[in-house]
Amino acid sequence: MKKETSNINILTDLIERIALTQDPQKAVVFQYKNESWEPVSASTLDTLTRQAACALEILGIEVQDRIGIFSSNRLGCIVADFAAYALRAVPVSLYATSSADQVRYIVRDASAKVLFVGSDSQLTAAMSIAGECPSLTHIIGLSDTIAAPKAKMPEGVDYMSYADFLTLGAHASEKCREAVARRTAEATDKDIATLIYTSGTTGEPKGAILTHSCFNACMEMHRRWLTNLDTSDTSLCFLPLSHIFEKAWTYFCLYRGIQVYINTDPREIQRAIKQVHPTCMCSVPRFWEKAYAGIQEKISEMGAMQRALVRRALSIGRRRNLHYKRLGLKVPRWLEMRYRFYDRRVFATMRRAVGIDRGKMFPTAGAPLSPEIVEFFQSAGVNVIIGYGLSETTATVTAYPFTGYEIGTVGTPISGVEIKIGDQSEILVKGPTVMSGYLNKPLETAEAFTADGWFRTGDAGYIDANGALVITERLKDLFKTSNGKYIAPQAIESCLGQDKYIEQVAVIGNNRKYVTAIIIPAFEAIKEYARKKKIQYKTLDDLVRNTYIRQLIQSRIDALQARFAPFEKIKKFTLLPREFTMENGELTNTLKIRRPIINSHYAREIEAMYA
Repeated sequence: MKKETSNINILTDLIERIALTQDPQKAVVFQYKNESWEPVSASTLDTLTRQAACALEILGIEVQDRIGIFSSNRLGCIVADFAAYALRAVPVSLYATSSADQVRYIVRDASAKVLFVGSDSQLTAAMSIAGECPSLTHIIGLSDTIAAPKAKMPEGVDYMSYADFLTLGAHASEKCREAVARRTAEATDKDIATLIYTSGTTGEPKGAILTHSCFNACMEMHRRWLTNLDTSDTSLCFLPLSHIFEKAWTYFCLYRGIQVYINTDPREIQRAIKQVHPTCMCSVPRFWEKAYAGIQEKISEMGAMQRALVRRALSIGRRRNLHYKRLGLKVPRWLEMRYRFYDRRVFATMRRAVGIDRGKMFPTAGAPLSPEIVEFFQSAGVNVIIGYGLSETTATVTAYPFTGYEIGTVGTPISGVEIKIGDQSEILVKGPTVMSGYLNKPLETAEAFTADGWFRTGDAGYIDANGALVITERLKDLFKTSNGKYIAPQAIESCLGQDKYIEQVAVIGNNRKYVTAIIIPAFEAIKEYARKKKIQYKTLDDLVRNTYIRQLIQSRIDALQARFAPFEKIKKFTLLPREFTMENGELTNTLKIRRPIINSHYAREIEAMYA
């Protein structure tokens, strides 16, 4: 029997410890393949990780060398991550949607020696930039479906299939295996664990340096907090593993023995969630906004009696879950009985339709989520946990506690992390999960911290009387109208984004007399509206110019922004017949809008709204 290992770092030998201390035949992860979910046992994952670590050692990866992972979510991403940790190397995840220019920038900035790719298109992009990246020696496919490159590889760069890569490691010499084991044993918590590249909404991406000490603290903090989760739970991994939220969450699930289902295509999340029925899953607000819009549409199609039943159910659910359970108070017996009735008749059906009927908790962060939507799902028995974090803080800074949380806030600081409010109401953070700096950027690193060591988040907010954090705006996004009024565009965009007829919004108004917006409608929804109203059109351009469609969007805007001050309200808007995209540079890989690019691309439309 193998001797149980022990390492100062949680991630360095995590897969080996799982195989030793848990049932080695129990499925640790499930990968979606051939129209089904295939289980991967702890022993199999351990074997794959060992083979990959040996293969990387043979390919010349030294201590703290970087390896790039350019792929959508798949088992190989996890194998590559933990193989790197075993070698004291540094995995650097790139978004699967990254352009060739973005790949070139990150590979060069990180000096990556190896680049894993997950698809033919990613291989093509990697090959196109390989000759411009002096550090790069190997490109390795992560999928069996990737065709061997037909074009000649750039000089000094070799291509290897995933099968050949693992075979190389499987046939490693005893000396190689001993070298890997020695590196694992010599790991320190000061080693760099990974580089997380920021989305770069206003400039080039920055590589946040997260050491193993950051992840050690992160795992332990969440272990103490999430006592309601255990080895019977399942998580669906659908956010990109290049996002710190999903990466840290997936690591935590592996650490705690929670089974992880790896969804390989984020566009298939609706299918995946209904197949897996996860008990927990991290997500972004857009997931809940779309789920909410879909449920509201179903409700609007119900008969009068059914709608009344739903309204009554939500009233009872709100009283039970928000007035009593949220505050940790005992629910009156009469209220509990009514809630159980409506839960069976209404809420259970609603949760099953989405695929969250087994849900315990759903951490949500990355952007603002309307308090109305949070209240709706909490009333329906869906435990949406709002939190706040950044790449530079190894994800979580604050989150809803299990009792006493305040809707409209992003929760209270997780144990071990401190927050305070600095100049311009900026949120400052200190704690063991904060990065050590940005790679190759000493000036930006210095600017990111105060003189006494607090990390500047770039977000503005305040701490309420209960110690909960309220975020008011992103300081870089904040603008001032020519009348001297400050506008927080994210708050307006988030409010409008919950509407079923609105897909994307970019609020405009810096140094202008009033606020306007570029709006991308939800095309399928407005097509259905046009069909019902017998509105004739040939193209999407015809549709967005149609008077009745514009009146529809205007009515939705008027209703949604009723709570805003007059100077914050959108006075004019332009509908576009196509979405903002990453390919056009209008969105970051985390789907945040790049305001300077949008202002440039749609300068004519913007000027027309102020003519």
